[in-house]
Amino acid sequence: MSEFTVRRAVAEDSKRLTRLVRSSRAYRGDYGAMVEGYQVGGAYIEHHPVFVAVDANDRVLGFYALLLDEAELDLAFVADSAQGLGIGRLLMEHMTGRARAAGLTAVRVVAHPPAEEFYLRTGAVRTGTVPAAGRVHWDRPELRYTLA
Repeated sequence: MSEFTVRRAVAEDSKRLTRLVRSSRAYRGDYGAMVEGYQVGGAYIEHHPVFVAVDANDRVLGFYALLLDEAELDLAFVADSAQGLGIGRLLMEHMTGRARAAGLTAVRVVAHPPAEEFYLRTGAVRTGTVPAAGRVHWDRPELRYTLA
């Protein structure tokens, strides 16, 4: 298994993170509307805690974005080619550590339906459902990581 590290994202990572989001096979078919035209902008990366998992060659394998003011996981993606390597678990452990360090006691997640099982396996608990609205034409599971 290769070595992975987690580092703070920088604005220059914007194109790579955007490509990861837009190419995710989890958002094909009906779910494609969610990421169509989506961009992880440099200003967003500089304003929020965004962290990337990279390999020894600085290849982006996954990332997450935590909104501290809202105590919410805003984005979490693992490259299709890196699925099953423990990258997602590594990122969620890192995220919960950063959230604790920031004084949060819980982190909310509004999940992409196919990702719900992943969040449950990494310690989140289902708390409800967010109804379809806007460009999202399906209900989404609401979960919470309790940090206290």
